[in-house]
Formats: sequence, structure tokens, C-alpha cells
Amino acid sequence: MELHHEFTVPVPVDQAWPALLDIERVAPCLPGAVVEEYDGRTVTGSVKVKVGPVTVTYRGTAVFEEQDAQQHRMVLVANGRETRGQGTARATVTGTLTERDGGTAVSVRTDLTVTGRPAQFGRGVLAEVGDRLVGQFADCLASRLAERPGAATGAAGMGEEAAATGEAAGAGKAAGAGRAGAPEARRAGEEPPPLDLLRTAGVPLAKRAAPIAAALAALVVVVLRLRRRGRRHGRKRRG
Repeated sequence: MELHHEFTVPVPVDQAWPALLDIERVAPCLPGAVVEEYDGRTVTGSVKVKVGPVTVTYRGTAVFEEQDAQQHRMVLVANGRETRGQGTARATVTGTLTERDGGTAVSVRTDLTVTGRPAQFGRGVLAEVGDRLVGQFADCLASRLAERPGAATGAAGMGEEAAATGEAAGAGKAAGAGRAGAPEARRAGEEPPPLDLLRTAGVPLAKRAAPIAAALAALVVVVLRLRRRGRRHGRKRRG
């Protein structure tokens, strides 16, 4: 399936480009993701996905097939497999950065193939889940980009860093208004919670379940009416 998402970050494209390539820095903004190794081109790690009571862990690699600094275009090919199952995930992600009103618009096209439990949701639900996750990622990334790059020494430096962190958190909350469950950036080495697919897709799933429930209810009503008519006809024949 092919998915398309777009988000903006409040920094110029020349600043956003290296930030998005700084995998260790942006990884904490990705729900359920753990980066184990990154050599500048290949990322090795895992992603945990929770589907109801079951948690699925995908382990694999992602390789930057293209990093065009002049066109601000990147292509990432990722492959993963369940650690305790036969499910697989493969994605080719193409990202393009464009300067827009002093900030940067990031367009992401994803060619995704998933097998196993998450595949049961289909393209529609996965697309809406993707929208939410991209929104949460954009908020978290904007917060991190608002942080000062270096930590100053001494009490004054600690005060400045705390103020910067507070401003970044405020900016992230303001930008993320209306997005439920936006993740907070994790500390280095902290084990992330799994990506809860049902929780993230709660509203979309409810929307899709409503027509099905209505159809089932209508079917039950029809069956009950047919049964009542059958009983009435049986009583008349006996009478």
C-alpha cells in the first residue's frame, strides 16, 4: 500500500535536513522504536507494536539508499521481521524537504507491505494511524529543534537549558493541540513503550465498526421478525 503524509517544522530547510538525518536524536520521537546501531547509512534496531493484548516486536535494518543534500531528498528502505512469528514489514520511504514561510515542509511517501497481525487493519486504518503518528512525530521533532544545541556549564548554563526545555515543551504542546497521546521525547537509553495500534487507531476503528454493527443489528431485527411471523402462521394453522 502507498501512503502519503506531510508535516512542517519551524526551522529553515538547511537546519531541518541535518536534524532529520540525526537518527539518534529523532529516534525518541518514534513510538516503539529502538536504535541499536547507526553508521551514517544503515540503521539497525527494533520496533514494538501492540495489537490488543499481544505485543509484536520487529527487528531489522533501514538503509539510506539516497541522501541528496542539494535537492533535500532522501530515500530509506526498511525491512523487518517478527522476533516470535512469521510476520514481516517492508517500507520504502521517500522524504522531500521544501522551504515554506521560514519553516520547512516535509513530504513523506511510503510504499508499505505488512504481513501478520497489523495487516488485519487494512490500508484505510493504517493510513489514519499514520496521520496521527506523523503529527505526534512532528510535534516532538519541533520541540527538539527548539532546544539549544549545547548545554552550558555551571548554574547559569543549567538555568538556560531548563528555560529552553520549558519553551520547547510549551511549543510542542501548542503545536500538538488536538492530537491525543502525543509522545514525550525519551531519555537516552530509556526503553520505549510499544506503539499501541488499537489505542492510536481508536476513533478510526470505531468509525469503521459502526456501519458493521448497524448492519448486524438490522440483520438481527429481520431474523427476529421472520421468526415472529413464522410463529404466528403456525398458531393460525393450528387454530
